[in-house]
Amino acid sequence: MSFIQESILLGLPLILLPVVIHLINRMRHKPKMWGAMQFLLAATRSSTSHSKIKNWLILALRMLAVLMLLLFLSRPLVGGWMGWAFGGAPDVIMLLVDRSASMESRISGSNKSRREFAIEMIVDAAEKFENKSNLVLIDSATRKPQDIATASSIIELPDTQPSDTAADIPAMFQSALEWLIDNQAGTAEIWIASDLQATNWIPDDARWKTLVASIKSLKQEVRIRLLATTQDSQTNTSISVSELARLQSNETGEVRLAVDIKRTKINNDIESIKQTINGATTELEAKVKGQSTRWRHRIEIGEQSGGWGKLEISADGNPQDNITYFRYSDNHPIEGLVITESPLSSLWQAAASADNSAGRKPAKLLVPSEFAESDLRDATLVVWHASLPEGDAASALRNFINEGGRLVFFPTGESTTVRFFGLGWGEKQNAEKDPFKIGRWDENQGPLANTDEGLLLPLNQLTVKQRQQIIGQAAVLAAFEDGQALLTRQTIGLGEVYFCSTLPLLTWSELGDGLVVVPMLQRLLASGSSRFQRNFMSETGKVSAGDMQLEWTSVETGQRGDLQIEAGVYKSADRWLVVNRPANENEFQRVEDEAVAALFSGLSFRLFQAQRDNTSLQSEIWDKFLFLMLIVLLVEAWLIRPKSSLKLDETNPNTLPNIAS
Repeated sequence: MSFIQESILLGLPLILLPVVIHLINRMRHKPKMWGAMQFLLAATRSSTSHSKIKNWLILALRMLAVLMLLLFLSRPLVGGWMGWAFGGAPDVIMLLVDRSASMESRISGSNKSRREFAIEMIVDAAEKFENKSNLVLIDSATRKPQDIATASSIIELPDTQPSDTAADIPAMFQSALEWLIDNQAGTAEIWIASDLQATNWIPDDARWKTLVASIKSLKQEVRIRLLATTQDSQTNTSISVSELARLQSNETGEVRLAVDIKRTKINNDIESIKQTINGATTELEAKVKGQSTRWRHRIEIGEQSGGWGKLEISADGNPQDNITYFRYSDNHPIEGLVITESPLSSLWQAAASADNSAGRKPAKLLVPSEFAESDLRDATLVVWHASLPEGDAASALRNFINEGGRLVFFPTGESTTVRFFGLGWGEKQNAEKDPFKIGRWDENQGPLANTDEGLLLPLNQLTVKQRQQIIGQAAVLAAFEDGQALLTRQTIGLGEVYFCSTLPLLTWSELGDGLVVVPMLQRLLASGSSRFQRNFMSETGKVSAGDMQLEWTSVETGQRGDLQIEAGVYKSADRWLVVNRPANENEFQRVEDEAVAALFSGLSFRLFQAQRDNTSLQSEIWDKFLFLMLIVLLVEAWLIRPKSSLKLDETNPNTLPNIAS
């Protein structure tokens, strides 16, 4: 047995407090003999031994109550067979094993991963039940129940090995619930091992309420036990490519990457990165600031028709998130499209122009009435400075965005009830005295992020005289000092929709000087080229059923791989597929114990805290000591209850009452 608050145990001598108080009370009352004492002593002598036993029992109960209080406050933990002994052997035990990428983080002071530690603990506990209970395994990657003959076999099963996947904990519980219903199981326990990663548990998901209600409605009893592998871990860094664009400038072709580097601890230093392009490896360095950095990187590729690559960081606390893969397609000319009838058409055309082998190509210009018949096949960015689209025009733009294109709206100055994906324009606002000033903006990502050299865009110098309110829910990338949004973003499918609340006109703002609007549109133009690569980018666990029917070979190893659980670059005939681990596996935030317990409110739930230096599953049992203390106090209260009033013998009033009775 171990204790969370071990310092409370220093108060164990306090269990002698009732004895001390008893002795002090005896010293306060010194006996004095008087005439009638001999009659009272004679009357009570027969009950003296019984009273002593009763007094000693009361004293022992009081000492035991103090002991129970101290143990309750110290929050005791029990593990191994003691931790599981509070309930009998169930008919079935569902073993839910989280084998997502985050579970491969190494425990401090050990070479074991959280997954390995958890499986060992579960096997050790399950061995005591394998002859009494039916063991069923559900892993986070496949979520398919399978019967387990012996607990020890779990360690070597393919479905308990490392993976590049994310976990969907509610979906795992749903699979367990469906198995219990389909197989009409009796009493059941659900054991789950997880690191409590918030993106895997999704505590705000509406499915939790439905799951808990469904489990409560089952006829059989279901107990839930959670092994939380939240021990201290070694320092970890993750890397992932968030944006990729292939651009052609005169004779030079290049690939532009936006790479997210995240760390579990704040550390401003240089990160060594190994870059592999079509099998050729070079060493790079990236400057990392704080816990999260978006590193912008350019790769010169000349006239290559296409290729693949990967970025790999040095070994650290979790080897599963140290590699990210990418592929750039054949050279595909990008193009901007401007929809407007305003005098700003020439400015929009220049700001959204694109580089190609023949030089700089201005954006195509159309009036709103011509858009429905336009060809969007080569467009990566649409600048819309007109009334919000409706009907066929809106449908065409939705398809464009879903495929990965970028769309940015600028205000017309007129409020409208028309909405595009829930966003629209409110009232136009004029600065009364001082112009509106920009208070904050996202410097790490989006079209207003810092330059590749780390320089800020001069938004802090931008003054705005007029702006139009943006209506609807969207991420705010830049805001004025009073909180009103300057630029918002909404992600739709593979693409993005932006709303900018001011115009590059002197009567509106200084946006027209080009130091903000030009880099903003150029970045959107480049990032929109991702729509040309949508056919060969995916994540583990999300590869389509049609693609899974093909035979894919890893370009690195030449071997076949499981695309649903293994990240990499794969090829099938002339088709390519890049598979990376899900982006949410790069997040390090965890759900608090109290929040997890709240998810299972109303169910029989127990949380086990994994301890690195202990080979047993740890469970808090403070509630047991609180319950015992209450019982002890009730027994003590019963023993010291006052006796009934003494009554004289009515037939002979001069007779003394029978005290001995």
